[in-house]
Amino acid sequence: MKVVIVGTNHAGIAAANTLLDNYPEAEVTMIDRNTNLSYLGCGTALWVGRQIDTYENLFYTNKEAFEAKGAQIRMETSVTSVDFGGHVVHCAAADGTSFDAPYDKLILATGSLPISPKLPGHDLAGISFLKLFQEGQEVDRQVSDESARSVAVVGAGYIGVEIAEAAKRRGKDVRLFDIAPTSLASYYDPEFAALMDERLAENGIECHFGEAVTAYVGDDAGHVRSITTEKGSYPADLVINAIGFVPNVELGREHLELGAKGAYRVDRHQRTSDPDVYAVGDCATIWSNALRAETYIALATNAVRSGIVAEHNVGGTPLEAIGVQGSNAISVFGLNLVSTGLSVRAAEQAGLDVAWSDFADLQRPGFMRENAEVKIRIVYEKGSRRVVGAQLASTMDVSMAIHMFSLAIEEGVSIDKLKLLDIFFLPHFNQPYNYITMCALGAE
Repeated sequence: MKVVIVGTNHAGIAAANTLLDNYPEAEVTMIDRNTNLSYLGCGTALWVGRQIDTYENLFYTNKEAFEAKGAQIRMETSVTSVDFGGHVVHCAAADGTSFDAPYDKLILATGSLPISPKLPGHDLAGISFLKLFQEGQEVDRQVSDESARSVAVVGAGYIGVEIAEAAKRRGKDVRLFDIAPTSLASYYDPEFAALMDERLAENGIECHFGEAVTAYVGDDAGHVRSITTEKGSYPADLVINAIGFVPNVELGREHLELGAKGAYRVDRHQRTSDPDVYAVGDCATIWSNALRAETYIALATNAVRSGIVAEHNVGGTPLEAIGVQGSNAISVFGLNLVSTGLSVRAAEQAGLDVAWSDFADLQRPGFMRENAEVKIRIVYEKGSRRVVGAQLASTMDVSMAIHMFSLAIEEGVSIDKLKLLDIFFLPHFNQPYNYITMCALGAE
């Protein structure tokens, strides 16, 4: 069986490893237009902010590892087109040569592309994106330039907030822009996002929320020098666009059925509308257990799981994806936010009739020296009372609690089940009246 995998991102790598490790009879060809693979982009801000010593450990595998397992891997190679009827992938290498890769099964792991609005001045030098390793290198080079004093970050999602922190840690004047009224608006309700907004402002980041960028303005040399919004103009020697991503579906747009957000529609086996083509990672739809419907969530953890599911099915072992909750977290200037499932705002936008319960208390008993407040929200459906989301915020690490809520959403657990949940108590860890228990008890 010939299997061609287009894309060596997290999903493509997980797919290749699953197939090579479990189905040695498969002939695997991996194709990617990049020069490197397995870059953990989530570490870019840590590297730019000098919170880690080097970028080298942000790569967790390499081309040689797959060749050692028997795969043929072609880097710096673009897929020009796919003949779905003839089961052939047409490729062009960087050296000018071209070749065809026939397949029995095709895995599309083409990922996502950064949103890049064609505003006036969008082609000026000094405007960067953050996805590929090379883009991280370029941002780091520009941040290291002492003549670049003002940094404008457009987009206050996870990447935007993290890179704003990184630039501030490097001594820059940082302004953060987003059309939404708060940072992290796609993940957290305003009561939680406001905590991050306050933390950013306390650490010297000038926040411009509810303010749309309209243009970039450059100097005579063609380098960006300011950013214009609907409310004013601000200096910017460097602009970092972190507006978001869209699925990269150019190869199969005319042949394969598209679903949520224009991603390839896949079933629970990661199979597309073409039975010999699978799609994994950021280019594919995914099942939301909170919504109980198809959705699109671009996260590395989802990508890895989808790659594993796809390749077991390709290899002959039937396996269904169990769906996801979109669990996520961020840690900036010592403030930790974690969430899973739906915020109140997201649930209501999706048409769910929800209620929520909030609670805040110290993580540990008041007599403990190391302590901090924890804020929690549990979101649940009014009719079924099933939990559909949770958010936590603290300067302490409360992240492990979110995994319990993730499982609760997956299993359709009701808010009432959590009211008398067996949760241990020890002063080193928590309070006798645990904040999870107290929040659940506060539900109507």
